[in-house]
Amino acid sequence: MAQIAMVMNLDKCIGCHTCSVTCKQVWTNRQGTEYVWFNNVETLPGQGYPRRWEDQERWKGGWERTRSGRLRLRAGGRAKRLSTIFANPDLPTLDDYYEPWTYDYKNLTDAPAGDDLPVARPYSQTSGEPMDTVQWGPNWDDNLGGAPENAPKDPLVEKIRDQVGERIRFEFEQSFMFYLPRVCEHCLNPACVSACPSGAMYKRAEDGIVLVDQDRCRGWRMCVSACPYKKVYFNHATGKAEKCTFCFPRLELGMPTVCAETCVGRMRYLGVMLYDADRVAEAAAVEDEQDLYPAQLEAFLDPHDPAVAAAARAAGITEEWLDAARRSPVFDLIRTYQVALPLHPEYRTMPMVWYVPPLSPVVDAVAAAGHDGEDAGNLFGAIDTLRIPVEYLAELLTAGDTYAVEAVLRRMAAMRSHMRARNLGEEPDPGIADAVRLTGDELEEMFRLLAVAKYEDRYVIPSAARADAEAMLGEDLSCPVGEKPGKPVLLNLSPTRRGPA
Repeated sequence: MAQIAMVMNLDKCIGCHTCSVTCKQVWTNRQGTEYVWFNNVETLPGQGYPRRWEDQERWKGGWERTRSGRLRLRAGGRAKRLSTIFANPDLPTLDDYYEPWTYDYKNLTDAPAGDDLPVARPYSQTSGEPMDTVQWGPNWDDNLGGAPENAPKDPLVEKIRDQVGERIRFEFEQSFMFYLPRVCEHCLNPACVSACPSGAMYKRAEDGIVLVDQDRCRGWRMCVSACPYKKVYFNHATGKAEKCTFCFPRLELGMPTVCAETCVGRMRYLGVMLYDADRVAEAAAVEDEQDLYPAQLEAFLDPHDPAVAAAARAAGITEEWLDAARRSPVFDLIRTYQVALPLHPEYRTMPMVWYVPPLSPVVDAVAAAGHDGEDAGNLFGAIDTLRIPVEYLAELLTAGDTYAVEAVLRRMAAMRSHMRARNLGEEPDPGIADAVRLTGDELEEMFRLLAVAKYEDRYVIPSAARADAEAMLGEDLSCPVGEKPGKPVLLNLSPTRRGPA
């Protein structure tokens, strides 16, 4: 099977929230979605949105492995979930997200002249009532806001605090931070799909996108609690569940998602991944959580392999999708260079939005100590003493496996040192590439992809739907706004087939 996947390079995210704002304007700017952010950017360490979403002891999201080696939802079996269908105890409340608010701006403009300065009081967007104070928001932790009080409540910090001790401090000048943009993971083994009692949640067979059938949704909200990433939301106005759609109307026309298109840092990549559907359940059920990342890697297939290509054609995958898979930047970052890692693989959902961990602080730290910040020897030696503890990154991306994170950071450091030599007109040391099991050419290709990739290199999306639509309509698909009145805006043109749960 084939799936559209995403990789984000955290080394380049500047935390500007442009992706969040554009996604909000396109998808969640209507009644009932005031508190909903399909895309949000979190500052780590921090509690995130909703608060402490990573605490699965509390939320019971994702899967767990039984003693017999089978997978079951952490929320319990079918009988347990049906017994709580009218009163789900593991459902986040509005306080866990935040109560959306606006301000009484009219008071600023219409207040009569007086001795006191008029103020704009906050008003709840859900109840319409005045609020005494704003208590929390979707970016309350932004740039370590309130870190001494809030950051120690980060579930990952709590988990590794005893292990790293004084290396995690929250005095402003001693703390560390980086940004984590989050969207729905469109998992290979989605817990939300399995938890839905009405069958409204489904995974599309043609591209792997997980969607909600609004006609079939009954608002039970089991999907909300089952999703360990808390990326399914309840629209209180319609009584339906909603989630990130991966901008499928755009993808069907060969266009990137809105969050990727508008990303200021150019740190998002979209491409096709081929995978063996028969190996997904086996990979998700491996005994050791730290084996989940390599197990998912093994489930991905090499589109350059003639046997894989033949099997893909037999399974109905078109030549256009095969060509996109061969040129996929996502495949290169995940499999070829192995510098992208999955978000919380221990949830066993097999996520398909992966991340390149941040390396920037180590370069600054080495340079601040009076050493060459791009020298391979200095960088390799400094990785163990990163200002961002490797243990923290490992809990986030590899279920605690520090070796896998260190291997990625060493490849990133090797790439910087190799390219520094190239830019200075020197001959790169071949030992640098050998030390990370790559060639010099591969380091240079990795640099071009991560640093200076053009639009068409970052987004390799098959656009068969556009060709089908043009053939069907006999015209181009330019936006009709301002042309003929009454002409419909084209959105979804390809048939939507349900994939296996």
